[in-house]
Amino acid sequence: MPGATPRSTVTLGGLPLYAMLVPIPIVCFVATLITDIVYWQTAAMLWADMSAWLLLVGLIVSLVAAPVGMIDFFGDPRIRELHAARIHGIGYVTALILSVFNCLIHTRDAYTSVVASGLALSAIVVVILLVASWNGWVLVYRYGMGVLPTEQQ
Repeated sequence: MPGATPRSTVTLGGLPLYAMLVPIPIVCFVATLITDIVYWQTAAMLWADMSAWLLLVGLIVSLVAAPVGMIDFFGDPRIRELHAARIHGIGYVTALILSVFNCLIHTRDAYTSVVASGLALSAIVVVILLVASWNGWVLVYRYGMGVLPTEQQ
């Protein structure tokens, strides 16, 4: 039954491109929280620098992942009808905007770049990503978003 589940609009080899891209910024933003915590505990500048680089890489990949996700969201009207898709999209956009501000904060010097505002923003972003990612899993496992149809026998 073709068309039974929402389809990804942007694919690479039949697989959804968004699903390939979105884990990279998520890992970068979660790792930023970890390196911020380590910097807070050790005050070693290496960790503050790592946080800044992780934020930058996450934001650069997000510049590709966000438009691809928006194309998928607006490409199939069935996706827009799903509550989980709206929470997923709003959560990721919010996390992306907060990460831009976090990246600007991490450009400051030494201790003020992380403690307390950078660390707090990193923690807020991770909590938002947990909620948004949970809804992403709901889209895949409950609604079959991006799942290739199986052959009926």
